[in-house]
Amino acid sequence: MAYKPITDQQLRIYMTDLQKHPQRTAAARAGFSERTARRFDADPTPPSHRKIIHGRTVADPLEDYWETELLPLLVKDSALQAVTLLRHLQSAHPLAFPDDRIRRTLERRVRQWRALNGPERDIIFRQTPEPGYMGQSDFTHADELGVTIAGQPFPHLLYHFVMVYSRWEHVGVVLGGESFTALAENLQQALWSLGGAPQNHRTDSLSAAFRNLTADQREDMTRRYDAFVCHYDMDASRNNRGEAHENGAVESQNRHLKIAIDQALILCGSRDFACVEDYRRFIDTLVGRRNKQRVAAVQAERSHLKPLPQRRTTDFTEIVAPVTRTGGFLIKSIFYSAPSQLIGQRLRVHLYDDRIEAFLGGTLVVTHPRARGRDNGQRVHVINYHHVIHALRRKPQALWSSIYRDSLFPRTEYAEAWKVLQRDLPRRDACRRMVDLLFIAHEQACEVELAHLLAADLDAGRVPEPTALALLLAPKATALPRDVAVAHPSLDSFDALLGASA
Repeated sequence: MAYKPITDQQLRIYMTDLQKHPQRTAAARAGFSERTARRFDADPTPPSHRKIIHGRTVADPLEDYWETELLPLLVKDSALQAVTLLRHLQSAHPLAFPDDRIRRTLERRVRQWRALNGPERDIIFRQTPEPGYMGQSDFTHADELGVTIAGQPFPHLLYHFVMVYSRWEHVGVVLGGESFTALAENLQQALWSLGGAPQNHRTDSLSAAFRNLTADQREDMTRRYDAFVCHYDMDASRNNRGEAHENGAVESQNRHLKIAIDQALILCGSRDFACVEDYRRFIDTLVGRRNKQRVAAVQAERSHLKPLPQRRTTDFTEIVAPVTRTGGFLIKSIFYSAPSQLIGQRLRVHLYDDRIEAFLGGTLVVTHPRARGRDNGQRVHVINYHHVIHALRRKPQALWSSIYRDSLFPRTEYAEAWKVLQRDLPRRDACRRMVDLLFIAHEQACEVELAHLLAADLDAGRVPEPTALALLLAPKATALPRDVAVAHPSLDSFDALLGASA
């Protein structure tokens, strides 16, 4: 057959069968082609007695250029690619090389030269994992999963922690980018879920987390990370930039994890979730099932883990922010509202990946979901209407031109109601009605119920009327009976019960 040498035995079989069978049959029985049979008919010399001559069958198209032009370039910088050398030849000798016909030949020549004369390359040294020694962390993009939240695209990262020996893993949904906050918060959750700490924690170079930071900020982040691993008595290590295989346990698991999530989403029948918490529960359930397959290895590894400290450590970024007269404070160029009583106070804000918590002294006074800036540079406002409703009720006309008006509405039904009020009523009446609707939702704690009534009015083409809606939300009065007859039992009945029990 093609590219297989013919043996003397095959030739003998062919010659014997040729006496009884046609040439095609004899060649097939010997195991070679009819063309080879014709060659043996012309020259029956056994293959072992033939002199094999190696040589080119066509002229070398690079004979006049390899030694003189191309080789010096490769010697100077071995990183040059074959296609770059081809473009050089086409530029210098357009008549000799009018097309890419010699590209494969040039690629083979360059590949052979590198194998014989190129620089030494790195070797991957496979490691035998030790129980309890190393845990690895990594962030991986999950946009290709196509997950949506309430019908909206949900760009996010997955934080992935893997114990090298047992392959036990922890996964966290990260709303922002790679940062110390996202790493510390999720790593700490992983360690407490595992029930111990490895001797060594390895990450990549964390270049994404350090991006766009000043020198002082980078140094501060490094100190905070060192303090974090010291709290858990772990050694910190990083793989070299661009050498993903040095963090191979978690890097290889990233691909398997996303495949498993994608398959689970297919079985689920939908990639849309009502809220982020539902999606997180979905991920936790999937990871829990995967970890059940590693129970024996995890139990063997837990005996080698370091014990956890008595308490958790800081896994957030703390920023001090003053509450301004505009009723809020700025964190990373995002405006967050606060109760008006806090105006003039300085709050300690704990910045997590998905939320912020603001403290006055040791008292938690404000919580908000964390927001991120827009690509167009416009300021983002995170407003809790409960914080501003009383001041807004005293100045309802301020609603019309408020810079954070669109962020004030707690649900889409309220925003739709405002559009109708704007369209059908004068400015003064529209503002007063909208503020009254928000005040009803605040005062009667009926935000959801009022939203349903607003949706019904809008579907029916009616302009929302706060007074009428408040009556629908008011509790129904129940008439109590004036005279209630109460029968008092006689004391003798208790004596009878005592006697029976005795």
